[in-house]
Amino acid sequence: MEPRQQGFLDKEPLKEVDEDMVSEVDLNNTVTEEEREEMENELIKLEEEITTLKQVLASKEKRHLELKQKLGITPLNELRQNFSRSWYDMQTSTAYKKTSETLTTAGQRTSVAFSNLGNAISRKFGDMRNSPSFKSFEEKVESTVSNIKSKVGGTGGAGSFEDVLSSAAQASAQDTPTNNVTENSEH
Repeated sequence: MEPRQQGFLDKEPLKEVDEDMVSEVDLNNTVTEEEREEMENELIKLEEEITTLKQVLASKEKRHLELKQKLGITPLNELRQNFSRSWYDMQTSTAYKKTSETLTTAGQRTSVAFSNLGNAISRKFGDMRNSPSFKSFEEKVESTVSNIKSKVGGTGGAGSFEDVLSSAAQASAQDTPTNNVTENSEH
């Protein structure tokens, strides 16, 4: 036989001689005949025990089912009970309690923050309304409205800015179109 180059990827395929060598390797030759017999006996015993345990388990499962039926325990009842137990266990867990406390604290702080924000906005609007710029703007609007009223034929009274806004709102509410049909349009 020629010496072959040994490498990770042989370029030559296996020869019959190599295949014969592989098939002659006996993996069971490390066990003596006596040990082999002991292992086979143990295997037979284990298989018998497994069969017996399966039969006992099947018998116990059958009895378990019979008792449940006599007690009126249905799968739905069991599911409800398991769910209730799991829910209770979760609520009493340390992680749930800590999370609940954290969320409660966060909610309280958020509520306080929004309340403070609302108060600050209200103050700013109050300050803005009392500012000289807003007063000047309000006076110009009142003057313009008064001039328009006098030209259109209004009462001529200036009134306050709020009065002007409320009268404008009332006027727009009264000017909504109606769906009245006259007798002439029917013919």
